[in-house]
Amino acid sequence: MDITVELVKRLMTEQFPEWQKLAIRPVEKSGHDNRTFHLGTDKTVRLPSGKAYASQIEKELRWLPEFQTQITCTIQTPLAKGVPNDAYPYSWSINQWLAGETVTKENVKDTSKLAKDLARFLTELQAIDASKGPVAGAHNFYRGGDLSIYAQETKEKLIAYQGLFPVEKLKIIWDQATQSQWQKTPVWVHGDVAVGNLLVAEERLSAVIDFGVLGVGDPACDYVMAWTYFDTEDAQTFKEALNCDDATWKRAKGWALWKALISYHPAQATSEMSLWAKRTIDALLADPN
Repeated sequence: MDITVELVKRLMTEQFPEWQKLAIRPVEKSGHDNRTFHLGTDKTVRLPSGKAYASQIEKELRWLPEFQTQITCTIQTPLAKGVPNDAYPYSWSINQWLAGETVTKENVKDTSKLAKDLARFLTELQAIDASKGPVAGAHNFYRGGDLSIYAQETKEKLIAYQGLFPVEKLKIIWDQATQSQWQKTPVWVHGDVAVGNLLVAEERLSAVIDFGVLGVGDPACDYVMAWTYFDTEDAQTFKEALNCDDATWKRAKGWALWKALISYHPAQATSEMSLWAKRTIDALLADPN
């Protein structure tokens, strides 16, 4: 779907005329599931990029206002809901713009502090009553669900990558990840804890955004930054700050492995995505836990 500035201007004129004169421009880095645009200097417009992501806006509008009073870190703030029409077929939202930079290795020198900040956010998220929340499933691509849903896809990739990676060692990581399940009360999961959804100011975590794949279940999927970003020492700091048990940690490794395998493309081995996947796999292999 082609989501343009012109489309957003039309939607604003028709549904929010009080804001129609505000400047509209794409954000520097928009996600895959949603297209995001600046609206003036202090707001954003967020539109699902396709039918598979349409429910994400509804979840954010429903749950984020409840989360805000229970989480120390600033989170995405919905301001208004746009409705489908003949120009655009899904619900969409207007949110408060959050200042900060997306996490990189360059703008966070003391990554151990970030590990503790992120663990605090996740611990607070998990403490919120999730009894009425949406159970992990197709709506959030099974984040928080049983990792075995991706077993066939993972095994196919391991077969395909024989000779490119130490597949036998990766199989052990996968097998260990799928040998246990979350036995405690299901908790809230963000579902997409990645550098693009974390903002920092003065090298500390300042905000968390993009709760589109929010769900309730096993928190293991939220721990993948241990291998996608942190080094071995900071990963251990992260694990300890989370008070994470070994079985959950192994499931988290499984989530990171699956994501890395489906993100690697041998024909584009030097692409940014493939290099990220390779670094993640190397980190998984180096993890002593």
